[in-house]
Amino acid sequence: MQTKCVLALLAAGLAAALAGFPGPAPAVSGGGPDGYIVSPERGWPQWRGPRRDGISREKGLLPSWPPQGPPLLWQAGGLGVGWSSPILAGGRLFITGEVGDDLVIFALDRSGKRLWQAKNGAAWKGQYPGARASCAYAGGRLYHMNAHGRVACLEAATGREVWAVDVLPRFGGRNITWAMSECLLVDGPRVLVTPGGSKALMAALDARTGKTVWTTEPIPGDDATYASPILFRHAGRRLIAGNSSRHGFGVDADTGKLLWSVPCEGRNHATVASPVYGGGSLFYVAPYGPDGALYRLKATRAGVAADPAWRTTLDTLCGGAVLVDGLLFGAGYSRTRHWHCLDWRTGEARHELPDLYKGAAIYADGRLYCLGEDGTAALLRPLPDRFEVLGRFQLVNARRRDVWAHPVLLDGRLYLRYHETLWCYDVRGR
Repeated sequence: MQTKCVLALLAAGLAAALAGFPGPAPAVSGGGPDGYIVSPERGWPQWRGPRRDGISREKGLLPSWPPQGPPLLWQAGGLGVGWSSPILAGGRLFITGEVGDDLVIFALDRSGKRLWQAKNGAAWKGQYPGARASCAYAGGRLYHMNAHGRVACLEAATGREVWAVDVLPRFGGRNITWAMSECLLVDGPRVLVTPGGSKALMAALDARTGKTVWTTEPIPGDDATYASPILFRHAGRRLIAGNSSRHGFGVDADTGKLLWSVPCEGRNHATVASPVYGGGSLFYVAPYGPDGALYRLKATRAGVAADPAWRTTLDTLCGGAVLVDGLLFGAGYSRTRHWHCLDWRTGEARHELPDLYKGAAIYADGRLYCLGEDGTAALLRPLPDRFEVLGRFQLVNARRRDVWAHPVLLDGRLYLRYHETLWCYDVRGR
């Protein structure tokens, strides 16, 4: 009895110590349902949402918009130049922008009031200056990579820097034409990054210290690219799918072992869209190149292989794609500059919407929330034979057609960003 009491006290003390230690919870290996692995954090804690799939589970939202758009709750300016999307976690909103010579991370409250700002290294002075990557939130900390490959960990409450690592020299990488743009993925105690270097294609960093935990063998001739990886479970294994300059690839999330690589190379190696996972298959897409392709995953003696299933002329760039109920939604880039619906199983084109300019979308409550690169915001309901337009308005008149930040939707609020300004709209049902 005494022994049991001592062990219970020790366990309680250890749990209390771990609870008081800042940083993400441990990663969980083993079984679980197939599909995207959801972040344990509440809110919209990372790029494209809790699962990185561009889908919100919210219900009861406005069924349509008036001509001027949904009610505007607030707008915040002075956020610097950039295309990164906001994240929302821990009761706060975090967004990045480039101000003068610095990359700046801003923390706002839910009313748009600025709470603090902190730097993560230098701004990008090459082509298309501006902040690229969104932050990721885990365990009370923020993780962000700037355009030069500087990965920083900050206290979310204060903006104090905890550690920073320059991943390109560490892993033998080099910067790319339009700068490092990856939105970091936090997997429990690890932060994942894709330096595309001679020492590592991908690497896992200790979330508390920045030290290297594992590396993935390089793919000869490949560099980094602009896309961000996804984390998912397939056939009982935790996997990561990402992109390099010439390939889509898959990695074991617990060891970093490279499991497969497939061709995926856009013009100038500019692959931007994250892979899409569903039902044991992966969709990789790049512009001006082999376009989009679906691969079916299968177990092999060596691990997991990716077999080609179908191809499509859809060549999404910045906007990514969303998979809902067996249908893939996304916008073209070079061949068509409008919206498409594809059958996930066969790749067959279902229907198109030619009069809405290409851009990014998220899905919630049976509708697509779209933000076109020309500054048009639209609400679409996908039907079996067409997209029904339920509202649209002009957020900005973007002559450069560079509205590249993705929409964010949380707690009935829709967040849209264009460079210096963030708008917050009330899309709750009445």
